[in-house]
Amino acid sequence: MSTEPEKAEDFAALYQRAFKDFGASALWSSRPVPNPTPEDALAITGSLRLEGDLRARRLAEQIEKACRRAPR
Repeated sequence: MSTEPEKAEDFAALYQRAFKDFGASALWSSRPVPNPTPEDALAITGSLRLEGDLRARRLAEQIEKACRRAPR
């Protein structure tokens, strides 16, 4: 058992997961971009929250946290 914290996913991986898991249900009005920026990732969090279920809302929170950690 490791005592090191799990490595958090970066915003791009979370962005891709959002489209994979919630593209048809919550992100139907958006198109994924191949190389998302933090701004691209943040742009979909509103739709995840409004159109998605609880899992989508949690993913939106993870995306926001990852974007805050991303280097500027």
